[in-house]
Formats: sequence, structure tokens, C-alpha cells
Amino acid sequence: MDGEELTEQETALYDRQIRVWGADAQRRLSKSHILVYGMKGTVAEFCKNIVLAGVGSLTLVDDRAVTEDALSSNFLIPPNENVYAGKTLAELCCNSLKEFNPMVRVSVEKGDLSRFGGDFFDKFDIVIVSCCTRMTKKLINEKCRKLSKRVAFYTVDCRDYCGEIFVDLQKYIYTKKKLDENNQPTTVECELQYPSFQESISVPWRKLPRRVSKLYFAMRVIESFEEAEGRNPGEISMEDLPAVLKLKKELCEAQSMNESHIPNALLERLVMGKREFPPVCAIIGGILGQEVIKAISGKGDPLQNFFFFDAMDGKGVIEDISPPNV
Repeated sequence: MDGEELTEQETALYDRQIRVWGADAQRRLSKSHILVYGMKGTVAEFCKNIVLAGVGSLTLVDDRAVTEDALSSNFLIPPNENVYAGKTLAELCCNSLKEFNPMVRVSVEKGDLSRFGGDFFDKFDIVIVSCCTRMTKKLINEKCRKLSKRVAFYTVDCRDYCGEIFVDLQKYIYTKKKLDENNQPTTVECELQYPSFQESISVPWRKLPRRVSKLYFAMRVIESFEEAEGRNPGEISMEDLPAVLKLKKELCEAQSMNESHIPNALLERLVMGKREFPPVCAIIGGILGQEVIKAISGKGDPLQNFFFFDAMDGKGVIEDISPPNV
């Protein structure tokens, strides 16, 4: 993302941000290109944050029509129903986002993201997916990893009062500030190696520490159920709860893990609460925006590699779920 310096107009517009993270970080942001798939409420919050931060371009992909569920959490959808005719979610959100910052190029791409070739993803620095199956997450992550350049990959999901973020920065080099032996501030270079989504969720449950967030296991059960039933994310109801609990038992037995690690009450909340909770969308979208800014600027400790939030206890938890060889 090396390139020309910030323009005079950019410097004036982003003056406050430059004072926080520096001109070089803002220059990197202004030259970055971000792809987002799935315009849920959490993603809408992220898009708003990243457009205000001043990225170079943002491309939206979501061919779905507006639904009541979308209206309940996505503030980018205009209140005037007369403009919905013939418009996809991505198109409606695109028009709203352009008003936040006219200096950011916001556009729409139509189609099934899983069918796009590597050349398409090569145009971006960051790829973020939501509202997609586990298989699609794996597929897009692998397409990003096969490119000659590093493309950061994120997944984000929000169900009921709960949220999850997954991060794959591949081989990532960044800088952070610390105190040296003389107690003086200095900048050091750090390197992290990230596993893919497939590698992370393939780690046997029995090998994970007992303290790992119960949300991690619960989200994997829901994903497994939707995949086994051929459902799209969120196509689940209370009628499915007995089958979900049965699958939980089978997975725990196969993984040699005590069923108590995945409370039935938590699974019931995830099954029943298919709608997003707007305050949780704001929190998860804010965390995701912060992490993407870190990844682009190369400054600050990045999240490695899962983040979970549950509004019921108000806790945000970072979990490093990686195979032993990473």
C-alpha cells in the first residue's frame, strides 16, 4: 500500500485522526481497498466506522432484498420504502455510506462471492465476510491465502446478544511501542503467524484449554447444524432446538468433551435470537473496525485470532485457537 502522500484535502479532513495514529497510518488507510460480503447490522456499523476513518475504497456484496430482520438492525437502510423496489441490500447501503464521507469510493459488486476467482480478491487488501456458510468462509479464506500478496481475512457473526470475529492475517509484521531497559519509550517490530479458518476450527476440542469461551463451541455447533441441514445462516428456529441439542451431544462425544462446556441455555439463545441486537452490533462493528485499522496501518497488537462478546455478562474475550504447528 505504498504510494503518494496524502493530499491537502485529506490532511485537512483527517486532521484529528492523524494526530492519533500518524500521517503514515492515515496514508495507508487512504490507499487501502476493502471488500465486505453480507450487509447485516454488525457489518453496517463496521462500514460506517471504516468509511469515516478514510479508507480508499469499500466494495459491498449482498444481493438480498430488504427484510424485516434487516430493518431492525441495519441503520444504513433508508426509512422510505419507496426506494426499495429493485434494489439490493448492498445498493441501498452503498447510497447511505457515500453520504458519510464523499472522499471514499463506495461501490457494489453483484454475484455469489464463493464463485469469484482469485483475480477478483487480488484487488483488495482486506476481505470481510458475514451471513455465509462455514463452507463459504473456508473457500474464500483459502482463495485469499493463495494470492501472491497478503490479503487479510475476517469473518464476523452476530446472533442475539452474542458476537464472534475471526481474524487471519497470515504472516503479519507490525510495530508497537514499549519501554526499553532504561524505561524509555521505544518502537519494536513484531511478527505473528496466523492459521486459516479451516486450521483453527479443526483443532480438537479436547486439546483446547478449559477456559476457552463457551461461545466458540456453541457457534461451531450452530454452524455444523446449518451445514448438515443445508440451511443458510440464520435459517433456524425453536423447532430445531431438539435436533441442535442432539448434534451437540454427538459432537461432544466425538470430541471427547464434557457436554457442560456448551450450556443448553446458550444454544437456545442462539437458536431463538436470529435477529441481531443493535447495541451488540455497535460493539462488534467497532472492534472489527479497530482491528482492520490496525492491520492496515501495521501499528498496535492485533487480535489473534478469535474475539467473542456476550452482552449477558458484558465480557469481550480474545481466544488464540491455533494448531500446535502455528
